[in-house]
Amino acid sequence: MNELTMNLRTDSRIPLYEQIYRYIRSDIRNGKIPYGEKLPSTRALARYLEVSRSTVELAYEQLLSEGYIESEPYRGFYVAQIEGLYYIQKERSEPEKEEEKGTGYSYDFTPNGVDLKGFPYNVWRKLSKEILMDDKTELFRSGDSKGEYSFRRALCNYLYQARGVNCIPEQIVVGAGSDYILMLLSIVLGKDYRIAFENPVYKQAYRLISSLGYETVPISLDKSGMKVTELAASDADIAYVTPSHQYPTGIVMPVKRRMELLKWAGRKENRYIIEDDYDSEFRYKGKPIPALQGYDGAGKVIYLGTFSKSIAPAIRLSYMVLPESLLKIYNQSGKFIHSTVSKVDQCIVQRFIEDGYYERHLNKMRAMYKSRHDVLIEELKPLMNSCRISGEHAGVHLLLTFRDGRSEKELIERAKERGIKVYGLSDYRIQNIEDEEATILLGYANLTEIQIREAVKILISCWN
Repeated sequence: MNELTMNLRTDSRIPLYEQIYRYIRSDIRNGKIPYGEKLPSTRALARYLEVSRSTVELAYEQLLSEGYIESEPYRGFYVAQIEGLYYIQKERSEPEKEEEKGTGYSYDFTPNGVDLKGFPYNVWRKLSKEILMDDKTELFRSGDSKGEYSFRRALCNYLYQARGVNCIPEQIVVGAGSDYILMLLSIVLGKDYRIAFENPVYKQAYRLISSLGYETVPISLDKSGMKVTELAASDADIAYVTPSHQYPTGIVMPVKRRMELLKWAGRKENRYIIEDDYDSEFRYKGKPIPALQGYDGAGKVIYLGTFSKSIAPAIRLSYMVLPESLLKIYNQSGKFIHSTVSKVDQCIVQRFIEDGYYERHLNKMRAMYKSRHDVLIEELKPLMNSCRISGEHAGVHLLLTFRDGRSEKELIERAKERGIKVYGLSDYRIQNIEDEEATILLGYANLTEIQIREAVKILISCWN
């Protein structure tokens, strides 16, 4: 073969050498240039295409490095055997699947929302570029099974300053998401525990722990959170609680109830409290109450945290702080499990915290959510004759409890008919309560202030 026909575009953003590389690669993949075929010399192809010889040499070097062609000394370049070479074909466009189409809702008050428009893209891009600027081969080796020490040290400092958590980096274990952390914790704990859950409950944690084979028991709530008297009578060994912002009721557990929980845990050697502090960053009234772990002097609290709510769900970076007694067990039975979070991601989040970006991001998001929170409460005032608001002092959702005898199902259906999706509290219960007043959850993180105003006007018209 003495020439290759291709149309090069000098006005394209794609460099000439890459255009040549793509043409030849495509012809080899499609069988237009068969295995064993000799390619034109770099000099001949450069003359034919009217480009510099170095441009063709760059294209050939890329094809060589990827295994599409082979070089034989004094003979030239030949098409290699490409069976087994990995490449990704562009997916064919397919008809849209039914489940991927719009849901039919104009507004969705999901309580699990995160406003990704507030994600710090420019900062994230800058940190990623800086971290990957140098050829640090260490970034791509297997790291510490607990997570990188420098990241855990930064996390340790943040937790102490922001949440009052007392720990050292050695106590922190990092993992990809809360589900992974709970599965790892189950290896550390073993299966000989009965775990008490708040009712209503954060269903994902409850489902996961139940699926791992643990015996579970629901404990009802009062205005201060999990009832310790009921917990004491349940024969449970572990209490799973969300004291900073109970999900989904929004209860903030006062210090007195926290002390009662710690006293319950201290009565037996192998009793523990799992403190899930998943969205403690968003509080709108008063100062944040320090984490329960900060009051624990007996090593009874297993502290869980995540960046999914405060940064973005796709970050998939969660962690747990193990008390000394369980840390010893982890070092014996769980340390062999490698960390599931890449070093690069850990480095980015470390810099995000240390350089002050995280603090600024939280302040920005807190102000944004507070503004939406205030708009929602203001717009809901016409409904206050038939319902009451609760859980509005923290998190990114609030609750409406109706006192006029209507059912959750009726309220949800009426909203659905008008294109609005709302959520019932009963969906979060382990055991339903008879004659319970209908309670609706309204999340506001995913809606703009304008959307909130529009949606609430419709809700008032169909609920009043």
